[in-house]
Amino acid sequence: MKTLALVVPCYNEQDVLPYFYDEISRVIAVLSEDYRTELVFVDDGSKDKTLPILKDLAMRDPAVKYISFSRNFGKEAAMLAGMDYAVHADYIGILDADLQHSPDLIPEMLRYITEEGYDVAAAKRSDREGEGKFKSFLSASFYKVINKISDIEISESAQDFRVMKQDVVRSILSMPENIRFSKGIFTWVGFNVKWIDHKNRERAAGNTKWSIRKLAKYAVDGILGYTTSPLRLSFSCGIFFFFCMLAALIYTLVRFCIDHTYNGTLPLVFAAVFFTGAVILCCLGILGEYLARVYTEVKDRPKYIIAQTNTLKNNILEKEF
Repeated sequence: MKTLALVVPCYNEQDVLPYFYDEISRVIAVLSEDYRTELVFVDDGSKDKTLPILKDLAMRDPAVKYISFSRNFGKEAAMLAGMDYAVHADYIGILDADLQHSPDLIPEMLRYITEEGYDVAAAKRSDREGEGKFKSFLSASFYKVINKISDIEISESAQDFRVMKQDVVRSILSMPENIRFSKGIFTWVGFNVKWIDHKNRERAAGNTKWSIRKLAKYAVDGILGYTTSPLRLSFSCGIFFFFCMLAALIYTLVRFCIDHTYNGTLPLVFAAVFFTGAVILCCLGILGEYLARVYTEVKDRPKYIIAQTNTLKNNILEKEF
């Protein structure tokens, strides 16, 4: 019998976990004839009763495994820990606990992999129902920018919700970077991917954990992690500034030749100085962002620390310390 491990990152999900468990249990029952399924919940340092609920589920259901972090390390670390644990399975899935990712799609995803030869079956949103217009605009703008300046193309509607073969997960785990952008990693490793349209669902309970600030940080990580174009910005700005100064100089000389009383040089000089300062500071800021990432990678701190768990497998202990 093939094995299936479903990784479920959790952060303050006490309200939705009972609903999620009921839905996923129904799907697991449908798959039980062909697959032995494990549920791998990763508690990302929740401050509510998420961990006690997971412990209670684990006592009642031996298929439930939980990994609890010592603090909040973020969803990227939670997905990584879950894949670290679940890499022993033939197929590994990732889905959110808030039920925006419908568990009913999992049998279809498995069918595409087992019967049609795909390595990955992943969901992409067919709409953004339930999401704020401003957040949707920012998201669409981000993907347009990153796809223009990076070497990979990330679908705007792509989700983390997916089922993968073991070889795909091993390839993902072989990438050692500390600052992780999973949508970029999923695309970078390649493989044969089947995209499935998925209608966006509202959260079953609780509130979203993705604030504008967190989304902005996630966007910066994605851009700096998958393109070096910002590093070339200083050179481009230097050329642009040179031609601006040349045009300003020609304009000033021509104006002075026409009108000897013209005295617009001083404002022009001040504008040039301010513009030069802005360009220099922007370029230094970009270099600083990349340098900060080099510093983070050189420290090579663990990507997560496990405080409690009811199971340990594979290399998860190595990742813990």
